[in-house]
Amino acid sequence: MRIFRTASSALAAVAAAAGILTATGLPGAQATPADCPNLNIIAVPGTWETSVDDPKQGMLAQVTRGLPGNVRTDYVSYPATAFPWDGEVYGRSKHEAVTAARGLISGMAARCGATRFALIGYSQGADAAGDLASEIGTGLGVIPPDRVAAVGLVSDPRRSPTDALVGPHVAGTGAGGARAGGFGWLSPRVRTFCAAGDLYCSVPMDDLAGRSAGLLTQLTAQDPVQIPSYALTFQSILNEALVQGGTAILSAPGDNPASKQWMKQVQDFLASGVHQSYPRYVVDSNGTTATVWLRNWLADTAGETP
Repeated sequence: MRIFRTASSALAAVAAAAGILTATGLPGAQATPADCPNLNIIAVPGTWETSVDDPKQGMLAQVTRGLPGNVRTDYVSYPATAFPWDGEVYGRSKHEAVTAARGLISGMAARCGATRFALIGYSQGADAAGDLASEIGTGLGVIPPDRVAAVGLVSDPRRSPTDALVGPHVAGTGAGGARAGGFGWLSPRVRTFCAAGDLYCSVPMDDLAGRSAGLLTQLTAQDPVQIPSYALTFQSILNEALVQGGTAILSAPGDNPASKQWMKQVQDFLASGVHQSYPRYVVDSNGTTATVWLRNWLADTAGETP
């Protein structure tokens, strides 16, 4: 009997010690914080919609408004300056967006082990969100691919013709060229939206001047992970430049009619308002618009069991 009491006292002491270790943050079972969401949406606004000093939500507010209570949305603040063919400023701006989004995911993932993530972006924000999704999907990201439940890209400047497009078929490719390797393991969970005539996401394949401008923009702030994509885009443009007449377009000086034609195309595009049309752009036979479709998809995703 004395031996039994001694053993019981020892077990009680061990249990008490384990409780102290857990409570003080030393080795032991860690409880998940009560405020951890089921789904954390990382939203990256578009060009000129936000800034570092004046964070705003822009068009994506129509996507994230009214989602279930188990969803948390974090908006990425970054410079959001310039067009995807405007050179160095755009490249630096997008790089800051990718870095900031990566940091948000890393912080939440470390604190909330069961939380899944969704990446969404519009315009320059889609460029950044798509690059980060590609990074994660090919096994080079801050979290494993199975923690990403959905990726929604509206007017992605790096849209590939093989990406899963929601809505009518749109020819061409993104101004910055497609991502090498696409989205890897995330491919089944990626949806992209592109309206016909939106030069951010639908530069015609034979428009070598526009595609070259987009590639040069990407090269102004190189992301080592994306170097294969840059090479792939360059090779694609080079191959098409070898077609008779293509070289003249590719190397057109500033006073060449080909360059003037490209600038007029950009001016007409900006005046058309197509890049801002996604809250009105119908993508299915039920009359659902792009932003509503994306919101509904995220709401359904939040209710799914991992």
